[in-house]
Amino acid sequence: MLSVTSIQPDRILLLDTFFHVVIFHGETVAAWRKAGYHEKPEYANLKELLAAPQDDAKALIENRFPYPITVDCDQGGSQARFILAMLDPGTPQTYGAPGQNKLVFTEDSNLNYFVEQLKKLAVSSSN
Repeated sequence: MLSVTSIQPDRILLLDTFFHVVIFHGETVAAWRKAGYHEKPEYANLKELLAAPQDDAKALIENRFPYPITVDCDQGGSQARFILAMLDPGTPQTYGAPGQNKLVFTEDSNLNYFVEQLKKLAVSSSN
């Protein structure tokens, strides 16, 4: 499940919303890519790590109609809104490293809270 806790500096996330396929790079991964580490032979594993979500995204959209928009974004970038808007906000609606939490602005409610309330309604007697 894509939640606020999924946003970490050392992660790459792939989100398929049917109309958009979003590849999200955490701050650390984006910094490595911008520094060009993946182009150095000693960092071949980083090159594979960066290529994996690109390959997965191509496989997802290969035979799809309508063709989704592919968004490749970095944490803190303007295009990151595509993934931040879809996050389950969790109990604390912040993400990031401890002490550097960033607020998530969403109209969604916490999925766990919603499920718990739904369970209560399902088992309560209606008199």
